Amino acid sequence: MIDHILQALPALFSWDVFLSMLIGTIVGVVIGGLPGLSATMGIAVLIPLTFSMTPLGALGMIAGIYNGAMYGGAIPAILLRIPGTPAGIATVFDGHPMALKGQGRLALKIALYSSAIGGAVSAISLLLLAPPLASVALKFGSAEIFWLAMLGLTTIAVVLSSNPVKGLLSACFGLVMGLIGIDQMTGSERFTLDSMYLVGGVGILVLLTGLYAIPPAIDLAAKALLIRAEDLRRGDSGGREPMPWLRLLPTWCKSSVIGVLVGIVPGAGGNIASLLAWSEARRSSKQPETFGDGAPEGVAAAECANNADNASSLIPALTLGIPGNAVAAVILGGLLVHGLLPGPALFRDSAPVTYGFMLSMLVTSVLLIFVGSIGARLFISVLRLPALLLAPMIIAMTFIGIYSIGNSLFDVGLVAALGVLGYFMEKLGVPLAPAVLAVILGPMAESELRRSLLISQGNLGFLFSSPISLILVSLIIVMLCSPLIKRFLSRRTGKTLSEDIAKKISND
Repeated sequence: MIDHILQALPALFSWDVFLSMLIGTIVGVVIGGLPGLSATMGIAVLIPLTFSMTPLGALGMIAGIYNGAMYGGAIPAILLRIPGTPAGIATVFDGHPMALKGQGRLALKIALYSSAIGGAVSAISLLLLAPPLASVALKFGSAEIFWLAMLGLTTIAVVLSSNPVKGLLSACFGLVMGLIGIDQMTGSERFTLDSMYLVGGVGILVLLTGLYAIPPAIDLAAKALLIRAEDLRRGDSGGREPMPWLRLLPTWCKSSVIGVLVGIVPGAGGNIASLLAWSEARRSSKQPETFGDGAPEGVAAAECANNADNASSLIPALTLGIPGNAVAAVILGGLLVHGLLPGPALFRDSAPVTYGFMLSMLVTSVLLIFVGSIGARLFISVLRLPALLLAPMIIAMTFIGIYSIGNSLFDVGLVAALGVLGYFMEKLGVPLAPAVLAVILGPMAESELRRSLLISQGNLGFLFSSPISLILVSLIIVMLCSPLIKRFLSRRTGKTLSEDIAKKISND
């Protein structure tokens, strides 16, 4: 392997390949920063333009777009509470509250370094551990993927809400939305209300934009206040606030591992990785009540796991031809376009290009720090816009972005309706994240459940037949019971404390 790496290094740092990686990183940050666009879309548009490029130059640009877009999604998530990419949902939880406190620049800096660290760890895992880790992915069958999806739904529904019932209610709403459209198993229409516009289902970008972009704009227009310019100048340290390196180091370590492991599992993705990492950071924190109110660890966990998923999702794609997510699937197309056939032979027949591509994932993670540091000075200026101007701009940009994706006025109306619904959900204390995650995980859980039942001919015991399934089921039960356990312990602690106080008073 070392020989292949040494062969790839000269080509990787040739001026044309390095320039491709730099351009790809810049383009990726811009794509991720524009709500409605994603790394998948950016790479898909780029591939036809790389026909005349060398394979390594094209793959280096793809690596730059991939890493850049995953960080770029944090920019509108922090500054405007609009996830630039689906994986930026968890970044909103603490990133935007930090911006409202005048710490927008610090939040962007934390997101930048967290993304770079996660991407670097992921690239190293891809480079060193691809063959052995790919065998782990093979152990996840339809039953295991179903329970993994259910664990993600349960975790986020229970953890994200102070009232688990409201969290589960939001998740159920997302499940219903995810069922709209064509049944993947039978091909029949479901819940489309005889509308051709709903045959394809509710797009995840439509739902994300509606629930996360419109409600804050409505609230902003109603209050005519987000952050006034004088508040920003008084509250933001102008970039001089130091990075809490030691404080964030444990979060980076745990989140990197979570992101890598989730990336290996086909069908999971950065959105699941970031949400699980955020949940774990909150669970293990000494001050869990600060999460959701501007905790730097929340931003670090979400962005680190988000980017740690990048290269690791390519492990099953490169070694087995099984894409871990939609981006990996598009990248497989890019490999085929340049005559590279995914599979074990890829590491033997095209070793210099393959290892060069894996190294480019590491190099673009480092380039991300320089690109993001320069851009952060421009990104923070969005908060200086007057609130009365910012609100209609957000709504206009949202509608234009959604219309440009599908050229559908129906999608624009659906975004507006979902935005109003999301506004009232927030006012009632119903969290939005479980609904979005349910739309992503619901169809996957349904298809894997039905596939499991078909394989086992209706035997429900098949769902519990493997150790991995039993572990995941146990975690789901723990998550569902955790609110009851916490309530019991808090009551017991309160009772013991009151008895101690009564004893002390009687002794006195």
